[in-house]
This record gives sequence, C-alpha cells and structure tokens, in this order.
Amino acid sequence: MIDVHCHLLPGIDDGAKTIDIALELAKEAVQQGVTHIVCTPHHLNRSWMNPRAQVELLVHEFQKRLQREKIDLTLFPGQEIRIAGDIPERIDRGDICFYDVSENYLLIEFPTQTVPEYTDQLFYQLQARGITPVIAHPERNYAIQKDPEILKGFVEKGVLGQLTAASLLGDLGKDVRRFSLDLIEARLVHTLGSDAHDPQKRPFVLGAAYKQLNKDFGKEAVQSFDQVARNLVNGDAMYILHPASARPMDKKKKLFGFL
Repeated sequence: MIDVHCHLLPGIDDGAKTIDIALELAKEAVQQGVTHIVCTPHHLNRSWMNPRAQVELLVHEFQKRLQREKIDLTLFPGQEIRIAGDIPERIDRGDICFYDVSENYLLIEFPTQTVPEYTDQLFYQLQARGITPVIAHPERNYAIQKDPEILKGFVEKGVLGQLTAASLLGDLGKDVRRFSLDLIEARLVHTLGSDAHDPQKRPFVLGAAYKQLNKDFGKEAVQSFDQVARNLVNGDAMYILHPASARPMDKKKKLFGFL
C-alpha cells in the first residue's frame, strides 16, 4: 500500500512531535502493509510553513534513520497545502512540493468551514499548467457536507478527492462515515490517505480502512483506490469515471455498491 497523506515528519506541524513517535507511526504503517508514504506536513496553514527545500531535507534525514532502524519504508516529500491564491507564484519560486517528480499532482486542503470563492479560478490556473489538484479530506469540509455539488463541480473538471481512512472507519462519527460512503459511491473521492498524526489520538489505520473499503464496495474499489495512489506518486495520467451526485451529510442514502 501507498499512503498519500501522512504527518510523519517529527516536530514540524501538529503531527508526530518527536522522532520516537514518528518511528512508532512508521512501524505501524509497515505492520499494516504500507511500503511507501508521501510525507505531507501542513504548509501555509496558520503558523505552519514547511517549504519544499525543508521538507525534502527532513525526508532525506528521516529516511536514513528508518534505514538504521531497519524499518522497510520508502518516503517521498510532499505537503498538505492550505489553499491560497498565490500558489502558482509559490510554485514558480520552488516553494511547493508535488506528489511526483513530474509535478503533475498537488495535495490541497480547504479551510474546515468553507470553500473559498476563488477556488475554481485557482484550480483552472493550475490545470492550465498541467497540474491536477487533489482535495484533502473533502468529507470533513462543512460546506461540502452541506452541498456535495460543490465537490462534484470540481471533480467534473478533473480534480481528485482524497478520503481520510478514519472517516471511512467511522472513527470521526457515524455521519461522516455515511457521507464518506456516499462520496465513494458517487465517485467523488478517488483514493485513501491515513492522515496519521500520532499513535494515540490520530493513529495509522490505513490498512483497516482498505479492508473496510473491500467490505463495503468490493475488490474493484480497493484496486481503483490503490491504483490512483500509485499514479499520484508516479505522476501517471489517469482516467476517472464521471461523478454522480451525493446527498448532503444530514440525509441518508441506501448504498448499492461500487459503480
């Protein structure tokens, strides 16, 4: 498995606070069958500023520590970038980490409450450069929970969605799990990320989430979500099925399987 969203690097955001905690998370990942992790510390979010050069250096250093500890895990540099109007300029300055060396895919986080009005214009600017935005945990955004058509509008234009493992497992509440199932069925999210922060409060549960995905939607969904993760880190082009509509989070919908 490949984890495309993880706060593994120690001491640089609200993720692993120490090297020991980071090593514990890494061991959890390996035990669950994860072979590669994209390290995605917060960037442009409140006081957390983790520019590309710093992330790349920290990933290189932590990779060496994993090798010394004989933890068989390969790391890639990345960022969870809080949406901002000047992201294109920051890309030009070399401040931004992509999922892939070809610079085709970018993980972008919305504020918890809203989706900024300039998002559509920003995504257009990025896509005009050949960059596909990947929306981090859209199921946890209040505006999208209230109106999933917002997310559908982005996906129809080629944007991808990344679901949090804990959301699918119900660890963030039954309503979020139901909404996550709706988003999967409607093809509005395309891969899973652990979003792991620490072993106690926000542990590594990606393995369990993929098992739950298989239980809820079958092997085809697991293969699709896993392939999208691989395509992200490889920078490969991918074909995404046309999305359907999902109901708002406070409305229940019977599931009929992965389409």
